[in-house]
Amino acid sequence: MKRGTTEGRSKSVREEMRPEYDFGNAVRGKYAQRYATASNVVVLDPDVAEVFPDSRSVNDALRALAEIVRRRPRRKPRAS
Repeated sequence: MKRGTTEGRSKSVREEMRPEYDFGNAVRGKYAQRYATASNVVVLDPDVAEVFPDSRSVNDALRALAEIVRRRPRRKPRAS
């Protein structure tokens, strides 16, 4: 199959792809390494996402929780 053709692709893919989109010179995973090292992506469960509308609210809540954890006295490990 030649690059840039829709030959051999399913009908639904050909119908969804607009002609002006040209991925003929695309490189798979070109930015994957940089993205992996420069970001932390966390997927929230839907019920949690309802409470936090944006990343700022999530970060604020986690910072508050982290402060509580830091101030809490550490427990000594129990002997088994």
